[in-house]
Amino acid sequence: MTFIYYPKCTTCQKAKKWLDENNITYTGRHIKEDNPTAEELKTWHEKSGLDIKKFFNTSGMLYKEMQLKDKLPSMTLEEKYALLATDGMLVKRPLLVTENTVLPGFKEADWKEALSLGK
Repeated sequence: MTFIYYPKCTTCQKAKKWLDENNITYTGRHIKEDNPTAEELKTWHEKSGLDIKKFFNTSGMLYKEMQLKDKLPSMTLEEKYALLATDGMLVKRPLLVTENTVLPGFKEADWKEALSLGK
């Protein structure tokens, strides 16, 4: 599985700590140095079954500066993938990509369930 994160992000730090505490093996990927491609984002979005908006870092400065709240509704899905691929700071993080699912953001209960922990 791949853990895509931004080191300065406190939520990413919490998620990393949680993965480590649960002895979960993952490959780390710095989102700013190795931004997801449009193709990866398309694959992950389709695998996740979530709305594409869940992949946008809606609380980020770049999202707000670009006024994406107003622009996204009129964009095509392909345009959204291309936009997300331009800068890792637009992408919701952390992102956990497993064989079966993709989880944008860190919600411990969702991650536990997806990784079948505590069952």
